Amino acid sequence: MHDEHSQTGSCLCGGVTFATSGRLRDVWACHCGQCRKSSGHHWAATSADLDRFRVTSAATLAWYDSSPAARRGFCARCGASLFWKPAGEDRMAIAAGALDGATGLRLTRHIFTEDAGDYYRPEGPPPDAPAAPADRLDCACLCGDVAFSLPGPAGRITACHCTQCRKLSGHYSASFDADESTITWHSRQTLGEYETPAKGRRGFCTRCGSSLWFRSAAGEFSVEAGAVTGQTGGRLAEHIFAGSKGDYYDIDDGLPCATRW
Repeated sequence: MHDEHSQTGSCLCGGVTFATSGRLRDVWACHCGQCRKSSGHHWAATSADLDRFRVTSAATLAWYDSSPAARRGFCARCGASLFWKPAGEDRMAIAAGALDGATGLRLTRHIFTEDAGDYYRPEGPPPDAPAAPADRLDCACLCGDVAFSLPGPAGRITACHCTQCRKLSGHYSASFDADESTITWHSRQTLGEYETPAKGRRGFCTRCGSSLWFRSAAGEFSVEAGAVTGQTGGRLAEHIFAGSKGDYYDIDDGLPCATRW
């Protein structure tokens, strides 16, 4: 019998695919430090009981034990943030951005809001930029195997809602432009790169899956705001590719919104 609530999903490169049956829980956005490091902004997930969830292709699926309480599933080839499996529970949290097509879900709850980045608010307009912004930004993945620094502050931060960014981050991305030549690398033993269909390259940690940076085919470079440890000194300033945003959330912070870019 056809299940009207069935869903499919995947990472960006298609190495990991999955399917669910039955009605999914509405979406929760998590602003904890671990989710922000992993996704590059903040993470948003639905949830399904394990008997209603199955991985249909695990060719590039990798797991990282982010804490004694949970492990995180991501694609080892493209770096997409996909799953969060709580220990001792028969359910799987699934990135809403990984779902294919219309979800029919709504974002109904924000959690760990006290850990949100300094450049946005979970709801409403972002805070003002700090009076004394940091002149140095220390960045790292969740596990710490990739670490670098660059001059601060982050300045203008752009949220991107294109399908690629939503598939990779699990929700949507937020990043700031940077001069790649000013980066000081402290560790990059697990740094991986994935070439997108448009010939851009995305940097991520192959051990924990954290999203770190993007380099366009033309050489323009940007850093994921969630990769910054501590204050960014930046402010969310605009949304791009809003015409491709997920159906489960609204853009309600009053910032400029471009359908494309």
